[in-house]
Amino acid sequence: MPLSPTHVTHLATVDTARAARVLDDIRSATLAGRRTPLPPRPVIEESWSRMLRSGVDPDHDFRSGLLPPEEVQRRRETTRLRHVLPVLREGLLSVADVAHHIMVVADDDGRVLWREGSSRVLRKADGTGFQLGADWRENVVGTNGIGTPVVVRRPVQVFASEHFVRSQTSWTCTGAPIKDPRDGRLIGVVDVSGPLDTMHPATLAWVDSVAKLAESRLRELHLASLEQLRAVAAPVLARLTGRALVVDRDGWTAAVTGMPYPNRIALPKSPSPGRRWLPALGLCTLEPLAGGWLVRAADEPEPQGATRIVLDLAHPRRWTVTVSGGAGTWSHELSPRHAELLYLLALHRSGRSAAGLAEDMFGDPGRTVTVRAEMSRVRRYLGAFLEHRPYRFCEDAEVEVLLPGSPGDLLPHSTAPAVLGARACTETG
Repeated sequence: MPLSPTHVTHLATVDTARAARVLDDIRSATLAGRRTPLPPRPVIEESWSRMLRSGVDPDHDFRSGLLPPEEVQRRRETTRLRHVLPVLREGLLSVADVAHHIMVVADDDGRVLWREGSSRVLRKADGTGFQLGADWRENVVGTNGIGTPVVVRRPVQVFASEHFVRSQTSWTCTGAPIKDPRDGRLIGVVDVSGPLDTMHPATLAWVDSVAKLAESRLRELHLASLEQLRAVAAPVLARLTGRALVVDRDGWTAAVTGMPYPNRIALPKSPSPGRRWLPALGLCTLEPLAGGWLVRAADEPEPQGATRIVLDLAHPRRWTVTVSGGAGTWSHELSPRHAELLYLLALHRSGRSAAGLAEDMFGDPGRTVTVRAEMSRVRRYLGAFLEHRPYRFCEDAEVEVLLPGSPGDLLPHSTAPAVLGARACTETG
């Protein structure tokens, strides 16, 4: 029976050496530009394509400098990952040590901040540069269990010669992203790594489930902080008339008076006290509170002036929308899905229906419920700058899209048919 990429993954649990040989043949043929005996798994093939485009040398073990210990400590003390270390340790370390694995936790820059587990495997990891402060971004060290999940924003298992750089092909690595439930932003990756013979396909689901437990813990902490802020807000709002609300530093609502309860409002990127224009409320006065902001709506007409909207997609993993107009300038960092949606609306200034966006995003015009839900979230921060029926940017706004230098870096996580088509047109145009 001929092998498939899935069969190779399961073969590794019963015949590691044979599976490694098959993958080595696939890797060698791919790098030589020859026809492969069978294709790599899609997530690996896409990563290898990125590596070939960016010029990563598969036979050169390149390592950027380690962060100094004081910088590692600074990052440990400022990352939200520190709140979920007990969850990660409880879920992964007891099994990892017995199975000759190590647990590695890296931040959103791919820098290793913690690593624990089998002492023998830790010593082996030192030889491959898998050390505290090391840079394991995909575009630095190739396809791997930390850098690749950062790019694709989903769990990835990398076995043997699925690693792009040859010096890593004696390892199996499984990583899952950890996202901040407040805004969906990636804050880091947890990875379980070990020698080839420790590979098991169930490891992917195991690591992903523990990463999701960590996200649940972050959600609990966020709700607890809102409860604390609510206690501060109650006596403040009781003295006010008109529309006002208290939000945390990320714009999540703790309490309101004189208005419907929004889950969240878009704050300026670096809020400061004084009069500001907010998309959801118009002109407001911001006053600092312990743990957040008191926002008082001015209930005055929106200032007039030309509006300019800049959609910045030039960077591989950080996308923003910036709005400039009569009330000043503010920016909002975008999730991968919202970056896709706004890019598609920028391509279609005359607008797209929910079915049209579903076709663009998923190749399925029937997925309108998903599109409408996401567009509702986008409208929470873009407000009057987006119209619907059809969805489009407002007619009097000037819209500019900043694109990356390489077409392959345009929303590299995206599998949306319309984005893939735009990439292809840019490459051939």
